[in-house]
Amino acid sequence: MKPLRAAWRLGRALMHALAGLATILFLFPKMSQPGREARVQSWSLRMLALLGVNLELRGRPPAAGPVLLVANHISWLDILVMNAARYCRFVSKSDVKRWPLIGTLATGGGTIYIERESRRDALRVVHHVAESLQRGEVVAVFPEGTTSDGVALLPFHANLIQAGISAGVPVQPVALSFVDSQTRAPSLTPCYIGDDTLVGSLWRTVTGPPVTAVVHYGEPQHASGRDRRAWAADLRCAVDALRQT
Repeated sequence: MKPLRAAWRLGRALMHALAGLATILFLFPKMSQPGREARVQSWSLRMLALLGVNLELRGRPPAAGPVLLVANHISWLDILVMNAARYCRFVSKSDVKRWPLIGTLATGGGTIYIERESRRDALRVVHHVAESLQRGEVVAVFPEGTTSDGVALLPFHANLIQAGISAGVPVQPVALSFVDSQTRAPSLTPCYIGDDTLVGSLWRTVTGPPVTAVVHYGEPQHASGRDRRAWAADLRCAVDALRQT
């Protein structure tokens, strides 16, 4: 029965994704920005429920921008999880834009795309993120630059931290983790690393034991004279400390 239940979940999730696509195409042009943000958050919450992923919040999400959120990166679920906790724009690799259906949903949700191998494009994205922050928005980045298994924290790249310095806004560390909903042991089910495929990771998620996504918000920080590299190192320590609590 497990594969049948999983297929039923995936079917409902697909219908919800198509409903989200219709919302972006036909309703978003008529909606205010706060209305769009509320719709993205409620859509994300519903998608997590359809996939059987619970959400647990710790700390205080930002009530309003401008603020740059800096989080560790484990899974394709991370964007859903963070948007369900508190709407934010994301910086994501440009490949996502070309994914069928998912790319359209991500673009409609306000994603900022980056060519990770291009230094020139990184400068463009830093400028774009700084402009978004200056408009009072909440923007989230994954400074590890790729996903990990969530057990260890990869080094933080400092490039995107420059946007917080340029805009003169606070940066808030955020720790993401996935745990077994019953045992509370760390769960590797949603991981998306190495040879994992999106389809394989999605199938593990809907067929595995119930998972809880934990989003732990730390205290916002100001640069206080630190350059981007020093601040990135300190933010990594802050995220790592949140992961341990």
